[in-house]
Amino acid sequence: MRAAILYGKEDVRVENVPVPEIEKGELLLKIGAALTCGTDLKVFRRGYHATMIKLPSVFGHECAGTVAAVIHEDEPGTREKPQQFEVGDRIVAANSAPCGTCHYCKRGQENLCEDLQFLNGAYAEYLRVPARFVKRNTYRIPDRLSFAEAAMVEPLACVIHGIDETAPRRGDVALVIGLGPIGLMFAAILKRRGLTVIGVGRHPSRLELARVLGADEVLESGQEDDWMKLSKRWPRIDVVIEATGRPEIWEQAIRLVRRGGVVNLFGGCPAGTKISLDTNRMHYDQITLKSSFHHKPSSVRAALEAIAHGVIQSKQFITNQKPLEELPEILKEMLKTKNVVKTCIVPSHGN
Repeated sequence: MRAAILYGKEDVRVENVPVPEIEKGELLLKIGAALTCGTDLKVFRRGYHATMIKLPSVFGHECAGTVAAVIHEDEPGTREKPQQFEVGDRIVAANSAPCGTCHYCKRGQENLCEDLQFLNGAYAEYLRVPARFVKRNTYRIPDRLSFAEAAMVEPLACVIHGIDETAPRRGDVALVIGLGPIGLMFAAILKRRGLTVIGVGRHPSRLELARVLGADEVLESGQEDDWMKLSKRWPRIDVVIEATGRPEIWEQAIRLVRRGGVVNLFGGCPAGTKISLDTNRMHYDQITLKSSFHHKPSSVRAALEAIAHGVIQSKQFITNQKPLEELPEILKEMLKTKNVVKTCIVPSHGN
């Protein structure tokens, strides 16, 4: 099969590799669509991911497709019955699977599972889905959804988990800083939940898309004067979502929220970075800081349902469609320009 292999910094090659073999409880996914994302772009730029990938490796983690082969797990007498899939089923497998038994899983914090396993390999013709993923975080795709639409479940699940952790109220004013795919999804879902949404970004095409998705106001910002103007125009911002992953913007987000407000520091900053806090304001203004990470099976299910009901529409996020062979060039182009939100990568399967 053809697959995109990451060898190192900005070094991805589409090559012939063996079709993965599966064992009991596993299934083989024939990939119908895979989506590019900011995390994959960071992995491409840096040439590694400390916890998810061992080089060289097939990478990519947003995909959906058809069951090409399956070996059912026979567990008579167990309390947890394995989910059964058959050849030909249209499915989406999440990119992580919690153990279900550790301290965090038992507390409903599966995203912090002590043995959280990750699944990469979306940029290929076939993907082996291990038994734990089949059992705990794989779902049938509603007939009305395309593979590309279903592949958007993973990023949307992260957003839904972030919103659940933030607990905004209808009528609140929400500021979303950073209008990449994640920030745009935050804007769309928050608006759908009855909030006034302000989007802040630096790229005209993303600002326009935020408007289309329902943002009440969008601002192009980057300078200190812009932040000052924003705070004067919107003196009562109840919720701030930071979706850039830049320490200086984390600090700005905390400065902008109202007394008693909530800031979700969603964007992950580079390892080793630090921020400064005004401890007087944190205490006397009763600021709540959240830092939601990843997603849980419940948020994956909620994301699939939201997509099925048209809450998020793929045509607003998927800018174009390209064959797998063009992925290396697509990633290089994404480093240069922010015009593309997501690209749908489609393997040829020998055609």
